[in-house]
Parts: sequence; structure tokens; C-alpha cells
Amino acid sequence: MADNPGDREESLDVIQRELTAFARRARSAAARLHPDLPLVSYTLLAHIEYRHGCRATDLAAHYMLDKSTVSRQVAALEKLGLIERHPDPDDQRIQVLHPTAAGTQALASTQASRRAAYRERLGAWTSDDLGRFAEYLLRYNAAGEDPPPR
Repeated sequence: MADNPGDREESLDVIQRELTAFARRARSAAARLHPDLPLVSYTLLAHIEYRHGCRATDLAAHYMLDKSTVSRQVAALEKLGLIERHPDPDDQRIQVLHPTAAGTQALASTQASRRAAYRERLGAWTSDDLGRFAEYLLRYNAAGEDPPPR
């Protein structure tokens, strides 16, 4: 059975609308979880922790943000005492960002709230539904990433 172009366009419109609503909800939730930390800063902090440290240029590339935007967010995170810089062990000229104990604690304190919100919102979904949703999100996000270098 061939794809119907009209059905595809309608589905794409729904996806765009619902992802926009999802993003608005995420920004609102982030503001409630940590009022001093905008969503972008929170996201960068979480990524730094997930990667066990990374360079600011890696953040800019991963999130497709301007380096000056990342620089301002990194400065704000440093000022709040949530991240710190360490020299790269392989190249002392490179600074690697790492969460401080306070940064790790800020993430941990919001993790339980976020997980509870997802449990509540997705509580009626079956395990199969959750698995498919997780697979679709991974597939969607992977489609926007550059392939790993060879």
C-alpha cells in the first residue's frame, strides 16, 4: 500500500503541533523544578553530567547553538556554582566542563519530580506503548544527528 501524500502531510502537521506543545510544557516544567535555571541551562547541565564532562564547543555542536549562546549559559552555570572547568588530561589547552557537587545535586533533586510527572502522565500506557514511544523518540532524535566520525 503506497503512502497517501495528504495523510502524510496531515500527520506531519499533527506531529509539529504536538511537539511544540511538548516543548512549551517542558519549558514550564523546567521553570517549576529549578527557578534559577532556564531550560537551556538545565539541558546543558544535564548533558554535561550525562557525558561525564564535555567541552563548550561540543555543547554548541550537539544542540546546534551559537557558541556565544553556549558561552553565556556556561558562564551562568559557573556563577551558580553548578559546573566547573578542568583541563583535558590529553590536551591541557582544552577546558572540559564538569558538574560540581551542587550541579549533580540540582539534577538529582529534579530527577525524582520529573520521573513522577512522566509516571503520572503515562501511567495508563502499556509497557508495549512506552517501549514503542521510547523507540520512536530515539529514532526521531537520531535522524537529526550527524553520523559518528569514522
